[in-house]
Amino acid sequence: MNGFDFERLLSTRLRRRGLLVGGGALTGLAIATQFSSRVVAQPRFSGYPFTLGVASGDPLPDSVVLWTRLAPDPLNGGGMPSVNVPVQWQIATDENMSKVVLRGTAITTPELGHSIRVVVGGLQPDRWYWYQFKAGNEVSRIGRTRTAPAFGTPINQLNFAFASCQDWQNGYYTAYKHLAEENLNFVVHLGDYIYEYGPLAIGPRQHNSPEIVSLSDYRNRHALYKTDPNLQEAHAAFPWIVTWDDHEVENDYADLIPEDGQSPQAFVNRRANAYKAYYEHMPLRAAALPKGADMRLYRRLTFGDLAEFNVLDTRQYRSDQPCGDGFKPRCAEAFAADATMTGREQEQWLLQGLSKSQTRWNVIAQQVMMAEYDFVAGSPEIFNLDAWDGYVASRNRILGFIKDRKPNNPVVLTGDIHSSWVHDLKTDFQNPASPTVATEFVGTSITSDFPTAAIATVQAALPENPHTKFFDGQYRGYVRCNLTRNAWQTDFRVVSTILDPNASISTLASFVVENGRPGAMRV
Repeated sequence: MNGFDFERLLSTRLRRRGLLVGGGALTGLAIATQFSSRVVAQPRFSGYPFTLGVASGDPLPDSVVLWTRLAPDPLNGGGMPSVNVPVQWQIATDENMSKVVLRGTAITTPELGHSIRVVVGGLQPDRWYWYQFKAGNEVSRIGRTRTAPAFGTPINQLNFAFASCQDWQNGYYTAYKHLAEENLNFVVHLGDYIYEYGPLAIGPRQHNSPEIVSLSDYRNRHALYKTDPNLQEAHAAFPWIVTWDDHEVENDYADLIPEDGQSPQAFVNRRANAYKAYYEHMPLRAAALPKGADMRLYRRLTFGDLAEFNVLDTRQYRSDQPCGDGFKPRCAEAFAADATMTGREQEQWLLQGLSKSQTRWNVIAQQVMMAEYDFVAGSPEIFNLDAWDGYVASRNRILGFIKDRKPNNPVVLTGDIHSSWVHDLKTDFQNPASPTVATEFVGTSITSDFPTAAIATVQAALPENPHTKFFDGQYRGYVRCNLTRNAWQTDFRVVSTILDPNASISTLASFVVENGRPGAMRV
């Protein structure tokens, strides 16, 4: 059938498989009725309700999350009445939606901004699916998603890309236009999906409000970013695995400590608003539903016997940045044993996962640069204390564990710093002869800027950081990774400019990590 055949849907009795899959939707209905009982079966919208596109995420071998949000007036609270609205969904094995395998109905509520997440189970591993939503008489675009290979299944190849830092005001999301055309299994987003600032008049487009604080502020800002057609294309093309950094709440916050100018209670409220809006706009499973200012985001996803991804949260549980934050010499607090980037529970979770992993590649997907880097040649040494250089003992515990336990091929993926880097990770960065225990790839931003004046300074310091194999601060884009059983290849894909919606794409540099040999070699 082409599109939604709702007469057939209503007249066909549910099969057992459909009931098993529909459990997520039925759970959503049960939750919705706790908020309010009024459901508008045939809603009328003031405009097209699927203005924010569709998305999918967190692929498992038998299930995936499907997402959309009803928002006919996306930049003004969504434009939906305060009633529950049913949304029908279906998933097919072909792009024309003629071979529908599962369908159901979920309830959107005003309490969650009329967002919807459907966890569709009972799917076949390692295959493409297409999906679509319908509300009232309105139909969404068709999205594409892919399940993960079955646990432990031998697979020979995996393709994915990772991205981060997409400040709306700096430039256009042309990088996402090209990313959507890549041959990928999924996309990993490492944070700074939105920025909280007010208008800065720094680029070709502006934020839609002053600095955001309230729930409606954060909802409108997420909606602004999701109106971008290139971002919508990238979400509709692949499932995404997402985590946050700081700007989803506030620059450089640490746990419940704000950057400045807020009382503790005001920041707790602000973080709760930010986390709720993030959950509402991402294809996350219900386990991530925030509880006030707390939200469990770190998690693990496995792709056959080839790769396991440990997705970290280095903001919610970290101790305060030492030495006053920023780029400066390290003080004693940067070496404190109790200083933590992840919190004790998440750190133990990570180490236990690495120790038990049976996959060929073990990925740590996280936010801030793990490698040590002295940013200025000569004395004094200058470090970024918002990154792992401000949490030396915490980093040493993880890299020391990797050295001792030797999980297969550990690779760290990083965003945050708006530039491209390749590092050999060592237990002793002060000793170039120290063995390399892992590899770190740091991806540039989609649009967020790296100070042009700082590029020469960083380059001048490269000889004093021999574990750093590559740096570029000029170009924006994303990172494409191809994994096989014998090698991992990373391609730094960059656009010619972020100021032209029709900018071209090219590969700036490529690096390979060989199976069993930590450290990257330039192709």
